Amino acid sequence: MGAVSLRFVLDPELTPQLRADIVALWVDASNAGGAVGFVPPVTAADVRTIADPTFAGIADGPDRLLIGYDGDRLAAVLVFADNRFPLKAHWCVLKRVMVHPDVQGAGYGSALMREAARLGRTMGHEALHVTVRDGLGLDGFYRRLGYREIGRLPGALRVAPGDDRDEILMWLDLTPTG
Repeated sequence: MGAVSLRFVLDPELTPQLRADIVALWVDASNAGGAVGFVPPVTAADVRTIADPTFAGIADGPDRLLIGYDGDRLAAVLVFADNRFPLKAHWCVLKRVMVHPDVQGAGYGSALMREAARLGRTMGHEALHVTVRDGLGLDGFYRRLGYREIGRLPGALRVAPGDDRDEILMWLDLTPTG
């Protein structure tokens, strides 16, 4: 596999076009089976029910948006979600982590997460937290990037009647080791 050539932008202007591009990526990722808040099939209208409040948290603060472009095409997205609680100000949650299904397996997800860790340190965070849906192998992806499982909420995610999945809590310590 060659070098991944994503161009990252932190805190881009949330133009109507960028919002539409993020919703389109979110729809494509969801309909390809991605664990980003939905189960397929979903439409742009479905996604906007979560996207609009997500965009508000970014536009009005305190959340921050990281996007990755492959050329001029939006290929990767994640949100640094502020905990909105002073006792948790030293770490943040990564939400809506997604890579376009057309480029999955090309290293873009790893590149996105490495950039998130680099930026997390720059922002002064001591750790990053992400939750993943069990049954898709996502915990293995995050483990390879240095995250460790810190807990599970058994059956917390009902993806279909009779199909409950654990929500796996993953943690990446960003502090230098001793």
